[in-house]
Amino acid sequence: MTVLLCFVILLVLICINVPIAVALAVAAIVGLLATEGTGSLVTVALDMYDGSTKFSLIAIPMFVLAGALMNAGGITDRLINFVSALIGFVRGGLAMVNIGVSLFFAEISGSAVADVAALGSILIPQMKKRGYSAPFAAAVTSSSASLAIIIPPSIPMILYATSANTSIEQLFVAGVVPGLLGAAGMMVVAYMFAVKYNLPVEEAFNTKRVFDTFMDALPAFTLPVIILGGIFGGWVTATEAAGLAVIAALVVGAWYREFNIRHLRRAMLDGGMQTAVVMLLVAASVLMGGFLTRAQVPQQLAQSILDFTSNKYVILAILNVFFLIIGFFLHSAAAIILVIPIVIPLITAAEIDPVHFGLVVTLNLAIGQQTPPVASVLITACAVARANIWEVSKVNIYFVGVLFAVLMLCTYVPAVPMFLVEYFYR
Repeated sequence: MTVLLCFVILLVLICINVPIAVALAVAAIVGLLATEGTGSLVTVALDMYDGSTKFSLIAIPMFVLAGALMNAGGITDRLINFVSALIGFVRGGLAMVNIGVSLFFAEISGSAVADVAALGSILIPQMKKRGYSAPFAAAVTSSSASLAIIIPPSIPMILYATSANTSIEQLFVAGVVPGLLGAAGMMVVAYMFAVKYNLPVEEAFNTKRVFDTFMDALPAFTLPVIILGGIFGGWVTATEAAGLAVIAALVVGAWYREFNIRHLRRAMLDGGMQTAVVMLLVAASVLMGGFLTRAQVPQQLAQSILDFTSNKYVILAILNVFFLIIGFFLHSAAAIILVIPIVIPLITAAEIDPVHFGLVVTLNLAIGQQTPPVASVLITACAVARANIWEVSKVNIYFVGVLFAVLMLCTYVPAVPMFLVEYFYR
């Protein structure tokens, strides 16, 4: 009964637009008061502080800052020029440039919202100028930006690994192949749209221009080498790699001598606010997680599902539907922090690899970023493109279909995401 009361309080507070972090904390405190009395509140502040100051969580503001430095230092422009020279000769090439640059930017920032805000402000106006419709430009930018939470480094993966007490590095490795598959699938969809609507070819392929833009962007290519090479090589942890990414972005930006201080200041403030929201969610989730654990809700949920079925693929199907639904209503960080501590006992009992499950969760939430009513990434893209969200969604459904296909492949053919993990770590 107490758990039901807490759930109702949480739901009511969210419906009246109380921030999720505050709603979580209030519901948890009510639960603690009802079950353990006022004495349980003595350590609330300390528990929240301890939960939000884990070493692994330091990676989040560092990767966000690295992405801001990339955009302010002229690195993003050079990446766009190189990818445009490489694949701009294909019909609808600017859409593919958008996807290709998102793929690279994802390897630095780990944030889909940062990706769509940084690249959308540059690429969407250019696409509209060249005859692409605003809904198509917004859909391509939005869906490709969600690759940022599939490809390492991924902020939702960091949150999942912290909540599930599993390896961040192994999750990063597991995300490489699905991310590349998603990008390839989106490029195929973009090409089909380009042929259907006779979208323009940017320019003929020119070997000299490819070489010139490659040499100009060469310092920028050191960033993923430093980040991913350090993590996969076992030389640094994900948190240490985040610090290296900031230093590398500063050095490369200084090399180009194009730092836009005003833009950098705005980006750092936005990144700071984004990080603060996540950390408040983490702190509040510690209280809720403690209350639910004492009430043995995760264990009861695990047992009830296992009584229904012990087939891990059926369990994965049930959890896929569950995460797709909550992705409609919760941001990825909130969904991970609220739900993962509850379902982990089920995952353990069903003998599902927590790294494999982490990737399944991440793909579900990538789809959730594209599906209204919350759809934080889609809404950001629509705002930049000045396009109606429902018109954009009619186009975006095809790109979301690619993400769903990758989700199904990774869920039921675990070798697709896991063979690199097996090769490097097991």
